Amino acid sequence: MTYGEGGPIPSRVSDAKPSLLLLGSTGLVGAAFARLAVASGRYGTVRALVRRPSAPTPQGLEEHVVDLEGLLEPSSPLARQFEVEHVFCCLGTTIKVAGTKERFRRVDYEYPLAAAKLALAAGARRYVVVTAVGADAASPIFYNHVKGELEAALRELAFPEGVVVLHPSLLLGDRREQRTGEAIASVLMRATRPLFAGPLERYRAIRDEEVARAMLNAAFEPNAGTRVLEGRDLFRLATR
Repeated sequence: MTYGEGGPIPSRVSDAKPSLLLLGSTGLVGAAFARLAVASGRYGTVRALVRRPSAPTPQGLEEHVVDLEGLLEPSSPLARQFEVEHVFCCLGTTIKVAGTKERFRRVDYEYPLAAAKLALAAGARRYVVVTAVGADAASPIFYNHVKGELEAALRELAFPEGVVVLHPSLLLGDRREQRTGEAIASVLMRATRPLFAGPLERYRAIRDEEVARAMLNAAFEPNAGTRVLEGRDLFRLATR
C-alpha cells in the first residue's frame, strides 16, 4: 500500500508489536530488509519513506512518497512519520551517482543524521544504520571520512536502546544499476570469500540478505549506547 506525504499514519504499536520506519528501502540492502522485516512478523507496522513508489510494492510494506529534503527543514513535515519504536537507515549513494561531493554528503551524512534526530525527538527507542567497513572521521578517504563523521555524530544521540551501526564490506546481490568495477570485484570476492578469516573477516564480502538479517536480529538484542557490528559479529547475527 502506498501513502502520500500527508496520508494516514498508523499508530505507534499494532497488536502489541513494535513498529518500524525504514529509509532506503529501494536500495540493495534496504529492499532485502523490507522483505525480511515484513516476513518475520516481528513488527506490527513496517513503513518506508520513498522518493517514488516501488513497482510492485512488497506485500505488507507501507510506502510513503516524500521529498527527503523535508528531513532537513526546521519544522519537518515528516516528523510524525518517525513515531515508531525502531528506525532503520539504509540510505547511501556513490560520488559517481551523486555527481558531486556535496550531494554525496547530503545523502550519506545529512539525511541519516537528520532522520536520527527526528526519530529521537519522536520517541523512537533504537536507530539502526548501515555505513561501511573502514568508516573513520579521521580517514583521508572522502567516502570513509563522511561515513565516520556520521557515526561520530550519532554517538551524541541518547536513544533509549542505543544506536546500532553495521559495517559491511563489499555487498553481494542483484543491483538495479550496473557498476562495472563492483561487478568485477564481486566475482573475485565470491571466489575468495572463504579466505577472509580471523582479522580479515571484516573485509569478507557479504550478501544483501545477510546484512538485512543482521540488522533485524541486532534490533532485538539488548544494548545501550552505540554498538558497531562488523566481521564476526555481523556474520553471527546474519545466521541466527
